[in-house]
Amino acid sequence: MGYIMKKIAILGSTGSIGTQTLEIVRKEADLQVTALAAGGNVDLMEKQVREFRPALAAMWTEEAANDLRGRLGDLPVRVVCGMDGLLEVASQKESEVLVTAIVGMIGIRPTIAAIEQGKDIALANKETLVTAGHIIMPLAAGKGVSILPVDSEHSAIFQSLHGENKARVSKILLTASGGPFRGKKKEELASMTVEDALNHPNWSMGKKVTIDSASLVNKGLEVMEARWLFDVELDQIQVVVHPQSIIHSAVEYADGGIMAQLGMPDMKLPIQYALFYPDRRPMDTARVDFFRLKQLTFEEPDQETFRGLALAYQAARRGGTLPTVFNAANEKAVSLFLQKKITFLQIPELIESSMEKHFVKENPTVEQILEAEAETYDYIKVKFGE
Repeated sequence: MGYIMKKIAILGSTGSIGTQTLEIVRKEADLQVTALAAGGNVDLMEKQVREFRPALAAMWTEEAANDLRGRLGDLPVRVVCGMDGLLEVASQKESEVLVTAIVGMIGIRPTIAAIEQGKDIALANKETLVTAGHIIMPLAAGKGVSILPVDSEHSAIFQSLHGENKARVSKILLTASGGPFRGKKKEELASMTVEDALNHPNWSMGKKVTIDSASLVNKGLEVMEARWLFDVELDQIQVVVHPQSIIHSAVEYADGGIMAQLGMPDMKLPIQYALFYPDRRPMDTARVDFFRLKQLTFEEPDQETFRGLALAYQAARRGGTLPTVFNAANEKAVSLFLQKKITFLQIPELIESSMEKHFVKENPTVEQILEAEAETYDYIKVKFGE
């Protein structure tokens, strides 16, 4: 079967999603990488550029870009840096799809730039829709651009909606593994270490997302994202704890019928689905064996203990700049936790106090979103005397 070459650019190529995307490119002869962007991992970026030969590479700092430039003098690759570099990668003429595998609100402006150039977005950057969904979704619709979710849960919902009448959606069942602390009570969480929180039972992810999974903040961010992606009300999104991570999420329709997507926990499936949608390419991956599995179990999330999820619903209900504050406070709190400067239980406390202090702006512009982020960072900086 003859395929047409598909050209992709990747933001966050050295991270968990980025490296797995490149594993798929390695296997599929009709995918071509035209641009790569990363934070500070110059060693890995050099290897990626040498293997995949993009015309453009971006590093976050000027220092890292200069280092990379020096190493790649023998190749015809242009090396850029900073936000200008990300914007250049995002709006590069050659690429058709932008994979946004970058962590943080740094992804908003490049995503908007790519949509404005008419590129489809393979979206793995939660923060973009959490904070700017009211800007991104209408813009994508206006430009006729597809937003293809790469997150396993959102990909499952996307797949479960395929071919169905969206007006007949009754509710979205967003599954959660429960993370490494599932079943624990507040008293037990008080003594949990960084190492405990990073020990996820099912998924291999970057540190930030793994901590968010342990606190259920990740699920809160996914609720906010699902609301924008699938144009549903918050009350139509139900979080279901499913420890086996086999059902990746489901959609219930008006007649009570439920469509779900199942599979082994493997991020390469949603990544590949987004890159080749609506085609399904063969994948050499572990398969679900129902006889070995025997049972799937489900629980209600404990929002008293894991307050990050309850705070996410609160931020989403209020809207405006509050989801930005929720997200920014969590980013800072996770960073402080990973540096062992705060305890695990201080993560939701910090999010809540940041939300309480904030004066909400309705329908914020990108500038107002970034101002709310900066204001939240400043508040936490003062609080911790950094």
